Amino acid sequence: MARENRFYSIVLLVILIVLGYFSYQVIRPFLSPIMWAIVLSLVFYPVYAFILKYVKYKFVSSLMTLFIIVVILIGPFSYFAYVLSQELINLVSHFQEQNGNVGVVQTLLSHPLVKATVQKILNAVHMTEQELYKTISTGLMNFAKQSTGLIRSGFGNVLTVGMHFVLMLLSIFFFLEDGPAFIEKLENFMPFSPRQRGRLLKQTKDIVVSTIYGGVVVGMAQGLIGGIAFASLGLHSPVFWGLAMFVASFIPVVGTMVIWGPAVIYLLFQTQYLKAVILLIVGVVFIAGTDNVLRPLIVRGKIKLPTIAIFFAILGGIQAFGLIGLILGPLILALFLSVFEIFRYSEEQHSRAGEEHPPHE
Repeated sequence: MARENRFYSIVLLVILIVLGYFSYQVIRPFLSPIMWAIVLSLVFYPVYAFILKYVKYKFVSSLMTLFIIVVILIGPFSYFAYVLSQELINLVSHFQEQNGNVGVVQTLLSHPLVKATVQKILNAVHMTEQELYKTISTGLMNFAKQSTGLIRSGFGNVLTVGMHFVLMLLSIFFFLEDGPAFIEKLENFMPFSPRQRGRLLKQTKDIVVSTIYGGVVVGMAQGLIGGIAFASLGLHSPVFWGLAMFVASFIPVVGTMVIWGPAVIYLLFQTQYLKAVILLIVGVVFIAGTDNVLRPLIVRGKIKLPTIAIFFAILGGIQAFGLIGLILGPLILALFLSVFEIFRYSEEQHSRAGEEHPPHE
């Protein structure tokens, strides 16, 4: 009887794996809009819950939240994407027209304040100035070619993008309306006790809040402030550099300073001392201050991932899933750590139980 039950379980598991594989093949073409829908549902669920307090109808609350998401995506986000693409095109055209010219870099590195330091570094790595400039020129040209390819591919299939956008909106609507019921059903399939399931959901929620809101939202605020500062000071491609600050906000220790710091030095070399001082003040007080003030308020009392873990999760997520990996990478890592924490806690409980009640010989 035991053998029959074991055989039955193995057959059932094989069937489950096969059906799971084919189910994945069925939904694989739509994974991107579904993942975007999951992420946006998590981000905007507090808005949905707030509206639901006053509306009392899930359908209407989901519809109103979806309208807010559409306004944000089609309005400011679409304008941001358009301006960013134009700036990238201008940068690519500039690099291609200059044929990899690094005259600005040569001017900066030839300045008396940095020339001696640069020369020492070149001597240490056994590289000449000409080799350095050639390396930088090659890098700029590769950047131009890759960026051109990304821009063309991004605008190459408008029909597919439009269809995915509609599917994403439909998914968001149902995720918001049926999300709690879906999570409750999902809990029943988890191989954990009710206490462990509650612990898993709490830890996952804490890490999601600290990662998405405490990381992404803070990074967006820093990028927005930095982009506005660059635009106000007349620096080239402020939207692009604002996006760069958003990404750099996840770099441990230095953060966004790797972007606005060189910009301050550039302005000093250009003898634009007032602009350099203004950008320095904005960087130290407002951009860095946003991280020091906003992040602790968001993640207070929550389990949070180390900054270095979030940084590599974002890079790996983008490489694995594309732009959605910006949020999906940290989210997957957060879920993994939550499950691992449950597993570790469970093993500790079993170990303690074994010590308190040793088996009889």
